[in-house]
Amino acid sequence: MKIFEKIRSLVPKYAVIPLIICVIFNFSVYSGVRLFYKDRFFYDLTSGFDDIFPVIPATVLIYFGSYFFWIANYILICRASKEHCYRFIGADLLGKLVCFITYVSFPTTNIRPEITSSGVFWDMLQFLYNIDPANNLFPSIHCLVSWYCFAGLRSCKNIPSWYRYFSLFMAILICVSTLTTRQHVLLDVFGGILLAELTWQITSRVQLSKSLKINNQEISK
Repeated sequence: MKIFEKIRSLVPKYAVIPLIICVIFNFSVYSGVRLFYKDRFFYDLTSGFDDIFPVIPATVLIYFGSYFFWIANYILICRASKEHCYRFIGADLLGKLVCFITYVSFPTTNIRPEITSSGVFWDMLQFLYNIDPANNLFPSIHCLVSWYCFAGLRSCKNIPSWYRYFSLFMAILICVSTLTTRQHVLLDVFGGILLAELTWQITSRVQLSKSLKINNQEISK
């Protein structure tokens, strides 16, 4: 309980509702889209280049650990300023909407390796496969969100440069982990990164952030 109270104290009031909407929309997209998958044909975007990356079970720690990175950076980014927060959340929601449309219109899958080895990391990898079916792959939401965590703070001068570089490093590391766990293929990764950059640039050139600000104020009344 104290952990949640600590997190709550770090989140500005103007960012509370947008962040909650962000989380709800994320899970709604990721889980809700599967309602449209019955009797669908799934495309496999695996290429020969994916063989460059071996299966490294220990990288499942990076894959699961990404959630802590996301939480920390989403809060940091939203603390920068109201306008920056609304722009960031706007990009996130737009990106997830594009993911939903893409998943429904162009469902993809991949072939995961059969796990025959034993050990803690292999067991964790098998657990990941069990709870996360091989769909919702292109573009990768894991890579999308991780790149947002870098893009959203790379211009924030109030955040130390070492942490901005660290965020870039972590974003790349997480993207690689999606390949070495066979959760995604290269096209999924590039799709997620490209979508993050495009939506981030779009929300800086339109009035979406201001619209979100107005809606948030109306909800808060």
